[in-house]
Amino acid sequence: MPDPTADRPATPDDVDAICAALPDTELGTSWGDVPTWKVPAGEKGKGFVLYRQPHSTAIDPATGEPYDDLLVIITPTPAEKAALVQDADNPFFTIDHFRNYSAVLVQQSRLGEITRAELAEIITDAWATRAPKRLSKAYFSGAGG
Repeated sequence: MPDPTADRPATPDDVDAICAALPDTELGTSWGDVPTWKVPAGEKGKGFVLYRQPHSTAIDPATGEPYDDLLVIITPTPAEKAALVQDADNPFFTIDHFRNYSAVLVQQSRLGEITRAELAEIITDAWATRAPKRLSKAYFSGAGG
């Protein structure tokens, strides 16, 4: 059955809902106390979505202040990162701090510029990049993929 919410604008609440619906995930912390969605759940978990704290490396050009609502989402490859940040229709961007790292940033306040389905696809790709191969393969070959 198709998701009736797929075509509506994405919201910040969708981030947690999408992450929680993926297999073997947990909301933990990384970099001290930064909320981070990880896969697999437990000590060996690797972050795939991070709620970034305001920092001087990411300044809003309109206000001159650090962004206070950033998400960091892992991308599978540098090419996929480039595709997301170079598409003028997407709210994704990068900063010098992430120059050599396959991840994009997005303000939660701008998530409505993409659909929930688009956000789910980007987060699922991030999850698959960090998930154990066995788990990812099972997900994509089963009902969830």
